[in-house]
Amino acid sequence: METPLQTRPEKPTFLDAQPQLFVRDIATSCDFYTGRLGFELAFIYGEPPFYAQVFRGAARLNLRSSDMPLFHPDFRLREEDALSTTITLDDAKALFLEYTASDVPFHQGLRAEPWGAQTFIIRDPDGNLIAFAS
Repeated sequence: METPLQTRPEKPTFLDAQPQLFVRDIATSCDFYTGRLGFELAFIYGEPPFYAQVFRGAARLNLRSSDMPLFHPDFRLREEDALSTTITLDDAKALFLEYTASDVPFHQGLRAEPWGAQTFIIRDPDGNLIAFAS
């Protein structure tokens, strides 16, 4: 007879990922993500606020305030396409057109990738690069 410790559990199921982006000012970042990118505010925390979460559909981004540089000053110059996160969706072109109408700052316009995806990349006020792909 096996005891509970001897039974082999099933492998855990991953439910989602919630990347953490470092920002200089929580209020400015929340305004950008909600006002320009169509996310909703899940919560804002701290006094003064230093942490927040925004979401759109199943995509969630955690925003963490930091007043220190997080990368070497030359990092973005050498790694100009270093992504902070990628969000997958069903129709990148439709979102690209929505963001174009909202005057969102693009790092890369809509393009077809060799592996079949359609992608574009935006730049948030703190230089975080966020790719959207379908």
